[in-house]
Amino acid sequence: MKCKVLIVDDHWVVREGLKLILETDSQYEVVGEAEEGRAALSLVEELAPNVILMDLNMPGMSGLETMEALKERNNETPVIILTTYNEDDLMIKGLSLGAKGYLLKDTSRENLFRTLESALRGETLLQPEITAKVFVVRATKETPSAPVREQTFITDKEMLVLQSIARGCRSKEIAFDLGISERTVKAHLTNIYNKLGVDSRSEAVAVSLERGILHL
Repeated sequence: MKCKVLIVDDHWVVREGLKLILETDSQYEVVGEAEEGRAALSLVEELAPNVILMDLNMPGMSGLETMEALKERNNETPVIILTTYNEDDLMIKGLSLGAKGYLLKDTSRENLFRTLESALRGETLLQPEITAKVFVVRATKETPSAPVREQTFITDKEMLVLQSIARGCRSKEIAFDLGISERTVKAHLTNIYNKLGVDSRSEAVAVSLERGILHL
């Protein structure tokens, strides 16, 4: 069965470029396109896509507003954010809404399919080069008045796991790097989620960035 993809972006060139790439793999089918959020919500109901590629900055209903509407409707279709290099705060908000990853609009074929595959597995994949840039931006904007890490009781091992997921590492890779089992990695993730009050990797990264817990 093919994976049904919905592309939501107000730029025709971006939509066409993504379609051309997706058409090179018979596992994927672009079932619909939308230029803004309201149209996207209708297509989600009509077409029931398996994954959504969503622009953040659109006229009418923005990508963030669309993601909020999907959340209100309890629609759990995985969303991958399409972004440019000047949308750092929007990306963080998108991750806090549960986005499964983000891609630059001129991303490579390899990155596109790798991120799609992770989203379909229910995982979050963050591109290291974009995440690093967000770290730098947040570090220049925020100077926590107190050691946030101590306030949230993040242990050294949990911090290593948190840094790893911010780089887009999978549980298997984290386990190998830290010399622990995947089960232990998942236990650390559960502890991190509980301490930060989140439910996913993307939310954990977003909240950690907002609170100044993560630093390069």
